[in-house]
Amino acid sequence: MKLCCEVLERLQGKTLATAESLTGGGIGAALTGIPGSSAVYKGGVISYCDEVKAEVLGVAPELLRTHGAVSAPVARAMAEGARRLLKADVAVSVTGLAGPGGDEFGHPVGTVFIGYADGCVRRTEEHHFTGDRDQVRQQTIRAALRLILREYSGEAPGNGPSEEGENGYADINPGAVRASDHDRSGGASE
Repeated sequence: MKLCCEVLERLQGKTLATAESLTGGGIGAALTGIPGSSAVYKGGVISYCDEVKAEVLGVAPELLRTHGAVSAPVARAMAEGARRLLKADVAVSVTGLAGPGGDEFGHPVGTVFIGYADGCVRRTEEHHFTGDRDQVRQQTIRAALRLILREYSGEAPGNGPSEEGENGYADINPGAVRASDHDRSGGASE
């Protein structure tokens, strides 16, 4: 609840959209549990299947075939699609595996990708959460809200705690295995 209040306060005067797969609307539910959230939160798309990711959010079918639904490129495209579709200033997306099994690309349960998009920044993070299905989903919701707070902080590009590594990924939190893919030029990066 506190994270939701912080996000809504940080985004005062701006609008937020969500695209959710494994959380099934949990981020939107958490945000709308706060009175007055409609001043910021426009809505979201629950894109639990690939068809909705492609047809509603505009995720390229080739991305889904090549990388799978649980991937950084798909999380990025979901965030961009939600932002575009709902005409929001900021969007966050989540896609991952809450269990009971992994996927055909070899991702284990607990693998989650979170996408973020605003007018200047496109970012994805990879997380590996532990716990049962509900715990993975709850950790995903908190991580998505924290990503919004971190990215929409008004900090200048490159002033964050991360250091770029191989392939543009950065390990920014040793407590949770997480990698990020930045693009602050306004376009998508691969």
